[in-house]
Amino acid sequence: MSRQSRGPQRGKVYLVGAGPGDPELLTLKALRILQSASVVLHDELVPPEVLSLACQGATVRSVGKGCGRQTMTQEEINALMIAYAQDGWTVVRLKGGDPLIFGRAGEEIRALRESGVDFEIVPGVTAASVACASARITLTQRHVASSVVFLTGHHCSGAEPSWPALGPDVTAVVYMPGRDYMELAIRLGSAGLPHDTPCLLISRAAQPPEQMFLGNLGNLHQARGFPAPSILVAGQVAAAAAYNARAGAPPAAARSVT
Repeated sequence: MSRQSRGPQRGKVYLVGAGPGDPELLTLKALRILQSASVVLHDELVPPEVLSLACQGATVRSVGKGCGRQTMTQEEINALMIAYAQDGWTVVRLKGGDPLIFGRAGEEIRALRESGVDFEIVPGVTAASVACASARITLTQRHVASSVVFLTGHHCSGAEPSWPALGPDVTAVVYMPGRDYMELAIRLGSAGLPHDTPCLLISRAAQPPEQMFLGNLGNLHQARGFPAPSILVAGQVAAAAAYNARAGAPPAAARSVT
């Protein structure tokens, strides 16, 4: 990186949501900042099509993890962001989806604050919205879904997440559901969802090759071969995805189990 492209004496970090991976779903602000930053530190799930939009000559570096691989610890990522900013660079910390939803933004915000580094958050389109839009269903719906709960199947080592009680009028969205769908169904059932709750499992939402599994909590374990990133939508709103498939306009690579 040339000395001429250097930013002000005190740099700034932007925590930017890259959305689901489709470049057309980037916000205009995210695109503008990405095209002007000197350093881009990105998660593993951010695709090349989005990274290609970065400023020519910028330092673009993967700091994320995928399929169990981790190139850097969170502490190392924090230190790298801070070092670049303190050296005067404009830094984009590029995260898949929205940085404020299961994106470890809280840890990075705390580190930036403690170091006195200026920062800004640029939200992105989150996976729950993208998955439902791709399947042509809603997250909420009068009479059947009055609330939405975001959950995660991923947790820190040694810490089992505590899920709230889930009623029949709740849409439960599980980010990073893992691959043990039987265990996932058991946990959702223990939280209060009935055995016949409609389920939509979607892999690589809005990216090729997108895959969907349409079923219910009782047969969720039959889902196979769904690579990360994936997300599960469980609730009455998911029943409309099966209706769309039967109407002759199924989502990409949709598989229905009844």
